[in-house]
Amino acid sequence: MMLNLFSVFDPSTGLFSLNWFSMIMFTFLPIPFWNTPSKLTSIMLNMYTKIMKEIIMHIKVSSPSILLVSMFSYMLTINVMGLMPYVFTASAHLSMSLAVALTMWISLMMYGWLNSTNSMFIHLVPMGTPAPLMPFMVIIESISNIIRPGSLAVRLTANMIAGHLLMSLLGNNLISNFPLMLMMMWLFMGLMVFELAVAFIQSYVFMTLSTLYSSEI
Repeated sequence: MMLNLFSVFDPSTGLFSLNWFSMIMFTFLPIPFWNTPSKLTSIMLNMYTKIMKEIIMHIKVSSPSILLVSMFSYMLTINVMGLMPYVFTASAHLSMSLAVALTMWISLMMYGWLNSTNSMFIHLVPMGTPAPLMPFMVIIESISNIIRPGSLAVRLTANMIAGHLLMSLLGNNLISNFPLMLMMMWLFMGLMVFELAVAFIQSYVFMTLSTLYSSEI
């Protein structure tokens, strides 16, 4: 019995819980899946190629594009797997999304300040800022830069958890009324399609914002 609405997102269901296993489950796919040409791999390669071209348009060098595309693939896999029955949605937890966002942000900051120090200082003062406002702009831009990983993580977590909460709420209220549940099945199917679209969009937004942040280096 569910104690409360948010208990469906409880990652601790036992001593040997495999809930977080969904984060690495796709790495256990058989080798022929990656090597054998198929329609699925062709669709994935075409999608990654288009995303790679879009990333290169926004950044100065093409070297981080592989990392950003890999991050998109990783987040998309976790989001889509979370829609399957009895699969834990890791991206709906702030601990997971914040860890990924912090790792990306810290890596970009370390690379930028160590290799492009002047460029990082330039971004703290927007072009055309009056001299009296420059100290305040440095403080504002610094705070804006610091909260970026938090905003990335909260955006992903909030959007992924919203649809799951709605489906859990409707399902718990209709479970005792089977005829009504059959009548509302079209609504659940629509919600599943909507959640699938959200999974793609949130992975793309996460990758795009990381690309825009890396373009400032």
